[in-house]
Amino acid sequence: MTPVLHTSALTSLSLLARGKVRDNYAVGKDRLLMVASDRLSAFDVILGEPIPGKGVLLTQMALFWFARLGHICPNHLTGEAPESAVTADEVPQVASRSMLVKRLKPIPVEAVVRGYLAGSGWSEYQATQAVCGVALPPGLKNAGKLPEPIFTPAAKAEVGEHDENISYEQVVKVVGSELAAQIKKISIQIYQEAAAFALTKGIIIADTKFEFGLDEDGTLTLMDEVLTPDSSRYWPIEGYEAAYAQGANPPSYDKQFVRDWLEAVRINGKPWDKTPPAPPLPPEVIEKTAAKYQEALSRLKG
Repeated sequence: MTPVLHTSALTSLSLLARGKVRDNYAVGKDRLLMVASDRLSAFDVILGEPIPGKGVLLTQMALFWFARLGHICPNHLTGEAPESAVTADEVPQVASRSMLVKRLKPIPVEAVVRGYLAGSGWSEYQATQAVCGVALPPGLKNAGKLPEPIFTPAAKAEVGEHDENISYEQVVKVVGSELAAQIKKISIQIYQEAAAFALTKGIIIADTKFEFGLDEDGTLTLMDEVLTPDSSRYWPIEGYEAAYAQGANPPSYDKQFVRDWLEAVRINGKPWDKTPPAPPLPPEVIEKTAAKYQEALSRLKG
């Protein structure tokens, strides 16, 4: 069993950043060691309780997708063993949950693709009949499939802050028209191919977000995680139709289960205001969440 890891503590490398889930360390000047912890964030708040095995599952799922989608876009993997970057006593913190990757110049945009209407997209559609400036047909329902996938970017926020939905025109202002068009095209292509494959395994990928960077030659490169339940809405095909008919959130393999619990919990009779600290998760929520991550990976790998 891999030990549970809420926060890594490597002393042989310099810590560069601690994100919601990943701890990033410098390996020389041109590489990073990304350690996926068992932390869980919801509503951009890091929860106090780790989800056992989550970091390992996220890493294995990201590696699965990187291998499957490498023909569409280069990614940040170096192919080197992460364990080679640390001392022997630090290997248990790194094994199976880490990636040794190229150091890139990050693009400050979350490349979000939606194939279904859910979450903030559903809220925005109800108010404006559009998502991130993309006009949509009238009469769509929560969890409904869109006529075609749409690119709905977001501005990347600092840890603890909320990502902000932005328009494609705003992306053009940030990165230029040529790079914006490339990001949009590749993001939709990756989503379409991944969603089609997942459907053969009984999984609906409702939406997802990608992060990109530029290498030293200026080549657009897929980075961070890809198509995990932390960066995507994963719905089992069983139960989807019934939930959609009722206008409810479908059962999920992602964090929606935790989000729904946090939305329902009451503190002194009041809803949680979505600021730290988060309400402590009960053991049954932790166990069910861990099982959902495991089932998603098992189904994908067949």
